[in-house]
Amino acid sequence: MTLLWMTLALLLLLALRVPVGFALLVPSLVYVTLDPSASLSIAVQQTISGVNTFPLLAVPMFILLGNLANTSGMTDRVYAAALAFLAHIRGSLGYVNVVTSFGFSWMSGTAMADAAAMGRVQVPAMIKRGYPEPFTIGVTAASSLISPLIPPSIPAIIYATTAGVSVGAMFVAGIAPAILLVTALCLMVWWHTRKKDHLREPRAGWGVRLRALLTALPAAGAAVIILGGILGGVTTPTEASAAGVLYLFTVALISRELTRRKIRDVLLRTVETSGSVLIIIASAALFGWVLAREQAPQAAADLMLELTESPILFLVLVCLLLFVVGAVLEPSAAILIVVPVLAPVADSYGIDPLHFAVVVILNLIIGLLTPPVGLILFILSGVTGSPVSTVIRGVLPFFVPMASVLLLVVLVPALSTWLPQALGFL
Repeated sequence: MTLLWMTLALLLLLALRVPVGFALLVPSLVYVTLDPSASLSIAVQQTISGVNTFPLLAVPMFILLGNLANTSGMTDRVYAAALAFLAHIRGSLGYVNVVTSFGFSWMSGTAMADAAAMGRVQVPAMIKRGYPEPFTIGVTAASSLISPLIPPSIPAIIYATTAGVSVGAMFVAGIAPAILLVTALCLMVWWHTRKKDHLREPRAGWGVRLRALLTALPAAGAAVIILGGILGGVTTPTEASAAGVLYLFTVALISRELTRRKIRDVLLRTVETSGSVLIIIASAALFGWVLAREQAPQAAADLMLELTESPILFLVLVCLLLFVVGAVLEPSAAILIVVPVLAPVADSYGIDPLHFAVVVILNLIIGLLTPPVGLILFILSGVTGSPVSTVIRGVLPFFVPMASVLLLVVLVPALSTWLPQALGFL
């Protein structure tokens, strides 16, 4: 009954549009207050311990990295380089959209940052050149989901600290599924533009291509520092995040892309975003402690084992559950709520922790495009000025490639585990 009451209280507060952090905190504090064997000192201890971990230091650093990349013009440089090499292909700006998102993903870490940056740059350019508005917004929204799968993925860091998995292994596990998603989206672009010869741009000369590539190379340096440091064993993910920020800040200062006002705006946005994320993490730590105390993981395991003994069917049921959860909760908050319950159940089925982690993250980020909450839907509507209905209409066809990639990741665990194994993380 306690678990049911906690769940209903959480859902009610979320329905009333109470911020997620407080929606998690209030039922937990009521539980601690009413339980004579608990105390407020335990509540304080649990909330503080939730954010008092070294890997979580990477979260504000990677948020700062993404804001720096966006504000310093790195996004525009990556876009210009992709355009220079792909402009002459039919439907070129669709491919440029996907490739640019993939390049920017190595610096952003969140789908929301990618959607805001790419929506500002690419949607007006594509519409101006004759691409249908719904298709343009749809491919921009879908390609923004690449960011949470590859380093420096914020959801991966939060999942790793919640489930006790290596952050470096989590980073590597998402790379192959991300490349698979890029491929699926490019196939979708080909399908939509295969008969539209007017959707071409003039072929750029090699001089233009070389200049665009040299201009974009400094942006690639951040990815090399982060991934190279982690895979080479030189730095932890937290240290790599700080090195990436220092590098990008130095490049932006040398190129004179940052003014005092821009630096102030970057820092304020970083503090605001980091504060909201860390409040959710602290509240979720207390909420998770309550669930563990009431043996929620054991109850969930017993229920699932009664329904099926098949690991694949269990993953399908999890996907259906997370599709609903992802439609109303932002991925980081959803991870903090469901992973402490579902990860032990997945372990009882013998599912590899990294495989399960990628399934969970991919499922939840698809929820960012799912009404009624769908944060990316509203971000793109705000950035482009298009009605939310137009954004939804454009996104709907792209659920086909996204769902196909999710199904492949569920059915083929090696997509998530072979690269971590090859690099010695397993």
